Amino acid sequence: MTRLFYCLSFIASILFISCNSTETAATTGVTKKDWDEADNQQVYLYTLTNKEGDVVTISSYGGTITSWVMPDKNGNKSSIVMGFDSITQYLEHPPYFGALVGRYGNRIAKAQFKLGDSVYHLAANNGPNSLHGGLKGFDKIVWDVSVPDSTTPSITLKYVSKDGEEGYPGNLNVTVVYTLSDDDGLKIDYTATTDKPTPLNLTNHSYFNLTGSPKNSILDHTLMIDADAYTPVDSTLIPTGELKAVKGTPFDFTTAKKIGRDIDSVPGGYDHNFVLNKKDTSLQKVATLSDSVSGRQLDVYTTQPGLQFYTGNFLDGKFVNRDGSPLNLHTALCMETQHFPDSPNQPAFPSTILKPGEVYHNVTEYKLSLIK
Repeated sequence: MTRLFYCLSFIASILFISCNSTETAATTGVTKKDWDEADNQQVYLYTLTNKEGDVVTISSYGGTITSWVMPDKNGNKSSIVMGFDSITQYLEHPPYFGALVGRYGNRIAKAQFKLGDSVYHLAANNGPNSLHGGLKGFDKIVWDVSVPDSTTPSITLKYVSKDGEEGYPGNLNVTVVYTLSDDDGLKIDYTATTDKPTPLNLTNHSYFNLTGSPKNSILDHTLMIDADAYTPVDSTLIPTGELKAVKGTPFDFTTAKKIGRDIDSVPGGYDHNFVLNKKDTSLQKVATLSDSVSGRQLDVYTTQPGLQFYTGNFLDGKFVNRDGSPLNLHTALCMETQHFPDSPNQPAFPSTILKPGEVYHNVTEYKLSLIK
């Protein structure tokens, strides 16, 4: 009888291990669940899980990264992306938390631009200027999402922006692919085509706090940006057209420093485009953000020429993070890879005009790790 008991126990343990192994393997890849509705359309939440068990969640509403969970140096799990567990707060139009931004990320002066012989008028939704695509940019639409392979943590988002939408010319076909690698790189691959010339500047607007909670200020984070110049702005945050050297100014992040070190010398805080030291359009590392409390580090790679560094200057506690903490001033930051703000009105800046027959293609990767 004792022998039978041990035999049965051994078989049960094998079955238990087998079942658990199967369950673990099954969690690697993509899962999908209903996540309420927006504009009378069903919204889904997609969970991308890599082999390490680290997780990124993305909503079809706005193509929004709602969370990115990885253990800190002590093994505690929390999201480095600030956001919400319910779609309700996203429908209240927070300031672009985690969203895909387009057609034009950042600002266009006086909400207008000239293309050829035509002047195009946009919605003035940021003082006199147009910001992040207008009243209903790509952050507020429901994307068509497909899962090419449920065992691979990658999803493909598509959207057709009609000619005249938010004042922009041309039917624009946009595809965005999110992929989570096993070494905790979140790659965002953007592709687009148009049937009329149109300005285009796509980016992601995730708010990061590497400690995992807005209870902690991002002013103690350390940042390096590989940029010898930035674009100064006027009182409405439109570039003056100058490319100014960062050396000897509070904008010098060429050597890593704490974000809070010089921020008091920048009226309103950092909300500026940095001119990256890239000589071509290859994917290169352009910034490193780190935090000693959590031991986390975030490297930014991009094919883009610019990086908008924003220190959450307009966060006022109206919205509450998933951990119950209010999102107040300087509790999260953005590193938006992009072309320069107001480029359609700034002929000296790299062109953002996409023409028929051309393919817009840019890649950005945020790579998360623990400080070595």
